[in-house]
Amino acid sequence: MVKQRLVTTIAKKEIRSITSEKTIILAILLQLFIAMFSSFLMVGLSAMYDPSVYGRVTGVQYGVGFIGNDTILFDLFSREPSFIPYQMDAATALGALKERKLAAVLWTSESPPEAEDPVTVTLYTISNDIQSTVIEVKIKDILLEYEEILRDIRKDRLDFEPIQVSVSRPVAQNSFYEFIYGLLIPMLLFMPAIISAGLVIDLITEEYQQQTLDTLRTTSATLEDIVCGKILACIAIIPVQVILWLILLSINGIRIAALVEILLHVVFASAALILIAATIAVFYRDRTKAQFIFSTAVIIVLLLILAFPSNPINLIVLLAVGVAPLYHWAVMAASIAGCLILIVLVRNMIRRVEYS
Repeated sequence: MVKQRLVTTIAKKEIRSITSEKTIILAILLQLFIAMFSSFLMVGLSAMYDPSVYGRVTGVQYGVGFIGNDTILFDLFSREPSFIPYQMDAATALGALKERKLAAVLWTSESPPEAEDPVTVTLYTISNDIQSTVIEVKIKDILLEYEEILRDIRKDRLDFEPIQVSVSRPVAQNSFYEFIYGLLIPMLLFMPAIISAGLVIDLITEEYQQQTLDTLRTTSATLEDIVCGKILACIAIIPVQVILWLILLSINGIRIAALVEILLHVVFASAALILIAATIAVFYRDRTKAQFIFSTAVIIVLLLILAFPSNPINLIVLLAVGVAPLYHWAVMAASIAGCLILIVLVRNMIRRVEYS
């Protein structure tokens, strides 16, 4: 029978000892940094998620060297406020690009738009440069427009009618919105679960590896009390981190709906993950083996969960934007039931190890 007073005492001791775990503290500080400065970091991170956001950079004009006699493409660049095209020869243009006097150089083929041969366009930019990324995104839009013009000029060559594909209901895409709610918030909220699951493995296995378990068992605490106390400590830090992250995200201007429901989903899903880790740690009693098996198990479980549309991660996204269906309570109930089953599994594993 689990002694509640001993479990609580052990949990408090483990929470105090977490401050000595440098890896855990650094991971928490990293999450804290992301949450505190999310509005600043998301500009760069969302650009990594979708580089097309660079195309929205305005107010800057870039000089572009133009090699060739394609007047259509030259006119397209002339109409774009972000570019100032210069007709130049190859040596002068590439030399100016090397000296960073130009942002890019375009070299068009000699084939006119109405010719039989393909029209080729070669783009030269400065490698490993953020400005080059902005240039490439902006030039891409012009080249796509140029492609449509070429298609219109050469459409008489077609001997069949192309199939017209039209979207019945166009949907406006917002990569910034997708990045915040589809990636950042789930990652930030479930990261404490991964950290706590790894932490509970360390807390349990170090008792075996440092041979301190026998000392603890000389007291009135049983192995079940000790393991349950460590599990409770790892679960207890989850809501603290999640609440802090939600507050900091809200301060950064990111509106998150259904805060209570999100907290409950994250806590129960995290508890299930921690219980799985504890079961593995008690069975193997070796940190390296337990961490490897747990990492493998997490990947398998995650893939299985993501196969279902109503998984907790998707529900967190829907709850954050305020459009979660009512069946998310059923999913929460399933998570609670899973936790209860895992508690029974952990206790059986503890008794099996204790009396083996």
